[in-house]
Amino acid sequence: MTLGPVMVDLKGIALEPDERELLGHPLVGSVILFSRNYDNPGQLARLVAEVHAIRSPALLVAVDQEGGRVQRFKEGFTRLPSMRAVGRRHSGERGEGLALARRLGWLMAAELRAVGIDMSFAPCVDLDYGVSQAIGDRALHVDAAAVGELGVAYMLGMREAGMAATAKHFPGHGAVAADSHVSLPVDRRDWTDIGADLLPYRRLIANGLLSVMVAHVVFPEVDAMPASLSPHWIRGVLRGELGFQGAVFADDLSMGGAAAFGDITARAAQARAAGCDVLPVCNDRAAVLQLLGAMKHTIDPVGGLRLARLHGRDGLELQALKSDPRWQEGVTAAQRCLERPELHLEGERNV
Repeated sequence: MTLGPVMVDLKGIALEPDERELLGHPLVGSVILFSRNYDNPGQLARLVAEVHAIRSPALLVAVDQEGGRVQRFKEGFTRLPSMRAVGRRHSGERGEGLALARRLGWLMAAELRAVGIDMSFAPCVDLDYGVSQAIGDRALHVDAAAVGELGVAYMLGMREAGMAATAKHFPGHGAVAADSHVSLPVDRRDWTDIGADLLPYRRLIANGLLSVMVAHVVFPEVDAMPASLSPHWIRGVLRGELGFQGAVFADDLSMGGAAAFGDITARAAQARAAGCDVLPVCNDRAAVLQLLGAMKHTIDPVGGLRLARLHGRDGLELQALKSDPRWQEGVTAAQRCLERPELHLEGERNV
């Protein structure tokens, strides 16, 4: 059985009988976890192991563990600073910033791999234009070149810990005020002005990026459809111009940014036709069941191979991880970053 395109969520800290049946559906290929699915590291490791045991190849298990205000698992895990704090370190001393990004990427991924999680949707490589509250301090920097090299360093740290990186939110969510969780953002810049937002993706792809998440943002000067549902953006720009060969995730199709484009079946069909390999449907079990009942089961061997490459590798158990000097170095670096007062550097744009 190959991994299907639908990504689903779970209700609580343990699998329920109906969820076991759901995860066995051939159109399901991955699971995303939230804070409600976490009580402690031992419970989480058992939950992930149960999910992995349902199918072969194992379902992918993912989470948003960026740091700052987007960190689903906190107690029992290292508190991670926001990515903006990493960018500010880079502004003060480039080498320190790059070392910090790589160390935090390793730490975040190593802690998740210790409980069996395959993926964290990071890094966020949107540019910090100081416009988007949805992005805000999740962004590394306003300078595209800085975001590119910091993103590569973070990705390499994740890779060393046995986890593939996912760059988001392609082609960029930082220049719009609207939040795609609740409405459809419209970015009215023309193609020339959007070029800087693509630079981090060029750098990451050149260094072996395996996964991208595409935004529910419309760029009407380029295409009438949001990027997540746009063959132009995914097949034309991401795969064609940028040469990306990895897995493409739509952003959550339950979000307000996708709601204007039909019911969940229509949205999923458009995203899949546009070139998305994974169709997340979160916090709406009725929509998941509707989609699974309506979607045709077609085998996509290329997409299946892309997803198989995202399974986590290696990974120390939690006890062994905490004996690793790299873990203590990472924890110390994260704590120092959190303790350091914010710097307001000249030319920097803040939310």
